[in-house]
Amino acid sequence: MTTKRRTYAVIAGGGTAGHVLPAIAVAEALIDRGYSADEIHYMGAKRGVERRLVPPTMLPHTLLDVSGLQRRVTVSNLWFLPRMVKALWLTDRLFADIRPRVVVSVGGYASLPAVLAARRRSIPVVVVSYDRPPGRASRLASRWAAACAVAFEDADLPRTRLTGAPLRRSILAVDRTTDRNDARVRLGVPDDRVLIVVVGGSLGSGVLNRAVEGLIAAEATSRSLAVYHVAGDRDTVALPEDLDGAEGPWYHRESFVDAVADLYAAADLWLGRGGASTVHEVSATGVPAVLVPWSGAAENHQRSNVEWLSTRGAARLVADGDPEAIVEAVRDLCRDTSAREDLGERAHALGEVHRSGAMADLIESVALA
Repeated sequence: MTTKRRTYAVIAGGGTAGHVLPAIAVAEALIDRGYSADEIHYMGAKRGVERRLVPPTMLPHTLLDVSGLQRRVTVSNLWFLPRMVKALWLTDRLFADIRPRVVVSVGGYASLPAVLAARRRSIPVVVVSYDRPPGRASRLASRWAAACAVAFEDADLPRTRLTGAPLRRSILAVDRTTDRNDARVRLGVPDDRVLIVVVGGSLGSGVLNRAVEGLIAAEATSRSLAVYHVAGDRDTVALPEDLDGAEGPWYHRESFVDAVADLYAAADLWLGRGGASTVHEVSATGVPAVLVPWSGAAENHQRSNVEWLSTRGAARLVADGDPEAIVEAVRDLCRDTSAREDLGERAHALGEVHRSGAMADLIESVALA
């Protein structure tokens, strides 16, 4: 009879791409250290984007019926505690079976059952925090964590280690000098134009979509501009899905793109929000960027994320809610090649921390302790 291999790590967290993609990145970092996918177990939420993003990774996974606690009074909050209690019970039973050596929390409400079950079974926990400031779930989990892997040196958590953010290997492998032309071919983008890539996050962004409409109108006769627009699917865009560029800008729109590494490699300028994944991917790849932090983010953490770049001259920050100001910033940088190059060089220098491998080092050291 074959003995079942013990699980090395449980990686927990999810609900949004901002949590699921870092979880996948942590798994990739451990696999690159020689652990098999079968030794890594992902835990997330049934209602989250992990339903689509995790199965292609071939990672063993468990999706729990949990939901977040809203800041306002809602009916859904009544179900928070019963669902969490059931999820904790199921997670404890799972841990009894797979016996993980370490639990890695990447934040979000879906991480809490694994953290609490780990505490009950004396399994060491590593909290991976990549927002500035840390989210509520990360702050709670840090009380019982053996160590906190952080992407910002001023993170307000106990037992921190500056490791950089968990980024997918495809992002870390981007070389914008050598990959640019091939990426543009794969995306179908003309090679002779300044390419603006616009990504509003997994759900899209209304203010960025309005800015794109304004940009195309302002540059209606320009044949030097290309826009690749990842618009999400919850907000309509008053533009055709494609413009061939014969009489003005080249334009293409998708609701979602899996090959994000190609977007970073191909872009001359990035226009996006201020989520942690975006900020750290911008610095890791060294792409010049205009970033518009979402003003509704908890504790205004997106603005804090972007300021880590903008105060160091590594990105241009534009306040939320003003499409005209966004268009002005984008047009200014499209005309100024040297300014774009300076932003990219400064961002890439800051991104060295993400390329260090320190996060996998920390997880291994905690698992061995």
